[in-house]
Amino acid sequence: MKAVLSLTGKGYKAKPLKRVFINKPGKKKKRPLGIPTMYDRAMQSLYALALEPIAETKSDMRSFGFRKHRSTKDAREQIFLCLSKKNSAQWILEGDIKGCFDNINHQWLLTNIPMEKSILIQFLKAGFIYKRHLNPTKAGTPQGGIISPILANMTLDGLEKLLLAEYPKKKKSTKVNFIRYCDDFIVTANSEETAREIKDKTSVFFKERGLELSDDKTLITNINEGFDFLGWNFRKYKDKLLTKPSKKSIKRFTETISQTLRKGMAWSQENLISKLNPIIRGWTNYHSSVVSSETFQTLDHRIWEMLWRWAKRRHPNKSKNWIINKYWKRNATRRWNFRTERNSLLLLSKTRIHRHIPLKLQMNPFLDPDYFRERQNKLSFRKGHSI
Repeated sequence: MKAVLSLTGKGYKAKPLKRVFINKPGKKKKRPLGIPTMYDRAMQSLYALALEPIAETKSDMRSFGFRKHRSTKDAREQIFLCLSKKNSAQWILEGDIKGCFDNINHQWLLTNIPMEKSILIQFLKAGFIYKRHLNPTKAGTPQGGIISPILANMTLDGLEKLLLAEYPKKKKSTKVNFIRYCDDFIVTANSEETAREIKDKTSVFFKERGLELSDDKTLITNINEGFDFLGWNFRKYKDKLLTKPSKKSIKRFTETISQTLRKGMAWSQENLISKLNPIIRGWTNYHSSVVSSETFQTLDHRIWEMLWRWAKRRHPNKSKNWIINKYWKRNATRRWNFRTERNSLLLLSKTRIHRHIPLKLQMNPFLDPDYFRERQNKLSFRKGHSI
């Protein structure tokens, strides 16, 4: 109770953060995290509660990351709306910001974030400890801090408004649309020249905030060549836009299954199934509202081959029929069912494909809770029936 009562800004001084590193998905590089103390996390939570409704009100309309009741699937639906028509934009600027969280300018935050400056300075200047050495924080807001996602969003907000002012919707020939998820974004355009103009304007916008675009990863792409965003590939085939799981996402999923099988060489079949099913369920649920049927069937076959190798390595001296009878069971519709008496391995191809419910962008979760409650109930119902 005393700890709760002492959550006040009077004389508050944040302690240095603990620096840890986590693997980036599909990459050898590691992402630095700064973990605050429990007390500092509580302080950040307190100020985040006050700041979040303000951030929501000022947010870019088509920003979907770190916001209540918005998701990657909502971002994907907006991309589909912007690119799916025959006369839609043909060019896409794929934006990639270098180390967004680590490089945000502190002075910009202190000038533009509407909260008590003395507290914000403590959050930003706490420093971090790594290998028993105290390091100062001269820029950025640490990944791992509770308030950091809100600060990052507020830093990046305003770009959509800037682009709409420069390329108004009434001037339809430009076909400029902006979609952002966290620090990843795309901008559509009618021509490669317009896309390059937009790249220059976004560079100026970010420079004021201490950020810059990555020259290597910021690309300008034609929709007929396709681009990846949030684990999906968007590409037009004869004027028809198809959204599919990206090759990178498929590769990561396959590697995760393979790594699990290697770890589980000595596991029982029951235990192995219990480890694999959540991986399969999570991946298929994520991709269950795009063009995934062919991919799901391919991955079912790939997993079957990996399971066969797993079983053969466990029993190198047993016959093929013996292995089949031990691990696979036949039913009325399928011969190869990897199952025990209690549990069965999920099949990706059994996932029901369904459309995602579009989000009404103008709705605010703090002002329109009934809309979001009803929408969440519908999404939960569909998710429960997808696999």
